[in-house]
Amino acid sequence: MANPGALPAFKSEGQGPLLLFLHGIGGNRTLFDPQLAHFGARGWRAMAWDGPGYGDSPAPARFDWAELAAAVPRLLDSLQMDQTVLVGHSMGGMLAQEVAARHGDRLRGLVLSGTSPSFGPASGDWQAKFLAERLAPLDAGRSMAHLAPELMRNMVAKGADPAAEAAATAAMAAVPEATYRGMLSMLTVFDRRDALAALSMPVLVLAGSADRVAPPVVMKRMAAAIPGSRYVVIEGAGHISNLERPAAFNAALEAFLADLPPAGF
Repeated sequence: MANPGALPAFKSEGQGPLLLFLHGIGGNRTLFDPQLAHFGARGWRAMAWDGPGYGDSPAPARFDWAELAAAVPRLLDSLQMDQTVLVGHSMGGMLAQEVAARHGDRLRGLVLSGTSPSFGPASGDWQAKFLAERLAPLDAGRSMAHLAPELMRNMVAKGADPAAEAAATAAMAAVPEATYRGMLSMLTVFDRRDALAALSMPVLVLAGSADRVAPPVVMKRMAAAIPGSRYVVIEGAGHISNLERPAAFNAALEAFLADLPPAGF
């Protein structure tokens, strides 16, 4: 049930400046456990949310980018935090870009992992076809639990840790169908390409070398459009790089965080 203005559920570890992780369309807060443990022990308040409509978070009043983006500063206000470093993965990376465009003053830094600044070509035909194909199994009566294993097999790299794939599959299986439908519709209209050049906070762009959903060539092109951004490839990782290669993912993020200006500057 929608609860306009409600705060999202989250889990966190550690104390210090806020490091907030946003999951993708098939995720939830548990997928960042390797990051929460790592950064919570290193002077950060590392936090991952259940996005609106996911896990223990109430559904948004409507599934649109402005509505979901507004949930981030609302959460910061509830925590009495002026700013955060925002880490967005996949669709969470699109939401992170939306937050940066609308509420950039609340971001001390921005990390975009396995994502893109737009979804498909501008004509709209490709998006319509994509949406119809993704919704057809649900329309035919299949559940998210049925769809999750086959969807996840296309996202992880060959030879990925079975535990990582299992965790990602379980998260996708738990996504409410209504949320998945709403987020798919949002996905097909996303386009923030024109906002990239205006990003003024430090930005890290992370790509998985074997990511077939957000290929490195797409990520590198996005990084080139963001002034002063840092681009890092996680070798051997597919689309879920933070789970597939957590040590490499954490090292790249840690190096980025170490170079951030002090809070308040």
